Amino acid sequence: MAANDLERIDYQDFKQNVLNGIKTLQPEEVASLIDRSSFEEQKRLFNELPPDIAVRTFEFLPFNTQKAIIQALKPEGAAHILKEMAPDDRTAFLEELPSASISELLKLLPIEERALALKLLGYPENSVGRLMTTDYIAVKMDWTVQKVLDYIREFGHDSETINIVYIVDDEGKLIDDIRIREFLFAPLNKQVKDISDRKFVSLSAYDDDEEAIKVFLRNDRIALPVIDKQGFLLGIVTIDDVLHLINEEDTEDFQRVGGSEALEDPYMQVPFLELMQKRAGWLVLLFLGEMLTATAMGYFQDEIAKAVVLALFVPLIISSGGNSGSQASTLIIRALALGEVTVKDWWKIMRREIFSGLFLGSLLGAIGFLRITLWSVFTPLYGPHWLLVAFTVCFALIGVVLWGTLSGAMLPLILKKFKCDPASSSAPFVATLVDVTGLIIYFFIASFIMKGTLL
Repeated sequence: MAANDLERIDYQDFKQNVLNGIKTLQPEEVASLIDRSSFEEQKRLFNELPPDIAVRTFEFLPFNTQKAIIQALKPEGAAHILKEMAPDDRTAFLEELPSASISELLKLLPIEERALALKLLGYPENSVGRLMTTDYIAVKMDWTVQKVLDYIREFGHDSETINIVYIVDDEGKLIDDIRIREFLFAPLNKQVKDISDRKFVSLSAYDDDEEAIKVFLRNDRIALPVIDKQGFLLGIVTIDDVLHLINEEDTEDFQRVGGSEALEDPYMQVPFLELMQKRAGWLVLLFLGEMLTATAMGYFQDEIAKAVVLALFVPLIISSGGNSGSQASTLIIRALALGEVTVKDWWKIMRREIFSGLFLGSLLGAIGFLRITLWSVFTPLYGPHWLLVAFTVCFALIGVVLWGTLSGAMLPLILKKFKCDPASSSAPFVATLVDVTGLIIYFFIASFIMKGTLL
């Protein structure tokens, strides 16, 4: 069923489809329908689902909807959902709950599943261990291809993915990972060791989840094994979890770049007071920073009084510096996130931005000079010393844009060096910094060029 058909489905249609056993909807489509319903309808819709569809649908629901539904279910219903969920999806759900709620829900699980859930929750927050699942296919080196295929047929239905088969020794240490296609096209009597090259890419359970993103981006894989310090295979991380993680990381970065703290829930589900708290902090900080602009203007009030024409170009100067700084900051933050640059590349980045700042500043400076020159032909707005004003604006734009690009490029690297989030050097923060320093650059250049005339 097409996605736009969901808009035409009401509860009665949905209920009739389920009762008749007509599986016309994908789990993600059912989850979308449930999420758009009222709380009472959510419970009613979810209870109508067959058990197997209910589990798959639950995994696609937003956390707040999951929490509401699991609390509304009877203990046996909640136990079924938690038991049948993939270990990584269950961990992602449980880690968002308060400790008391986690304890109550874990009591509903069988002993083995409870131990597994506690093990995964025991890994550090935002680590690969929290992302991995223990549902995978592992075979031995001395197995034949026939035995491997028979094993996959018997046990593969419980695996997160069968595209990759993992090779372990008798102790459980990872030796290799082989694509399923290698087994499909190999002679049935051939042994695993005959097609193994003993080369693999892996993650550590204690790696930061950002490291997982980088490794997946560098390697064309749909799943990666997770090992401990001794090389024992602990689980796997699949591409769907990493794509979800990338979406979360990108969302947080975009929000921080926009001058706000990252939201933990979707925009429409964040309580109003929490939303204000996330936004007010940065706005107050940026406002206090902009107050320094007034201080800088006050310091140069004598110059402004003598040459009022200088005040006309203040918005032009500081906005150009802020825009150039925001450009550079955004480019470097994204390059850091994608692993295109590192802190060690600071000199290459600085050198590149120096030339970029000089080029862009000269371009804007030339346009500013031309604008003042043309206006002075038709109007005495800029007075008899219009040429000095034009040179002042031209050189000020070069200086401010150069400073803006350098500030915007270096701040993310400095924050990264001190283990802070580079996205915190957001466009508004860089713009505020360059606003203040841009005024100082502008008026110092004006004092130098206009000394003995207007000043």
